[in-house]
Amino acid sequence: MHLTPRERERLLLAAAADLARRRLARGAPIGATEAVALVSDEICEMAWDGTALEEVIARARTVVPPSSLLPGVPGLVPVLEVEALFPWGSTLVHVDAPFGADQDRHTKRAGATLPASGEIELAAGAPRRSVHLTNTGPRDVWISSHYPLDQVNPAVEVTGVAAGCRLDLPAGEALLLRPGERREAVVVEFTP
Repeated sequence: MHLTPRERERLLLAAAADLARRRLARGAPIGATEAVALVSDEICEMAWDGTALEEVIARARTVVPPSSLLPGVPGLVPVLEVEALFPWGSTLVHVDAPFGADQDRHTKRAGATLPASGEIELAAGAPRRSVHLTNTGPRDVWISSHYPLDQVNPAVEVTGVAAGCRLDLPAGEALLLRPGERREAVVVEFTP
């Protein structure tokens, strides 16, 4: 059987998630690797079923209860990001605190990264430009924030520069193009 790299990764993820499920079923705590695999697998399956993105994120936080984890795991995995295939296309699913807050993280501040006040410019200094996107296909097309525009669905025509660019959106957001829709969008060049 010939598998694409993405298919191989998905099967490896499913195998690691099954290991986590077996350990949890016998009452054994799981570590970060197994916990991440289990939550990621559940995210991919919910996406495949067409569950709304907001619900996927909310349910992802409930897959592994903190009591089932080895000590320190929530602090090791403050964020989980999975590129999942939804019926409308691939979307980056960003889950903050997938295993709840680490109690140690709230009492210890040494080495912590705290946000500064004010606004943070994303991709600061990176060149930006406007392009026109047209969905020539019969179905909705979603383009996620991080996806290279020169690799989008072939039904999407990009007028303007696309190579080396992505949409200028925060991580995890996406732009929806309905069939026949033409939109102007701001793109940003990838930073090396």
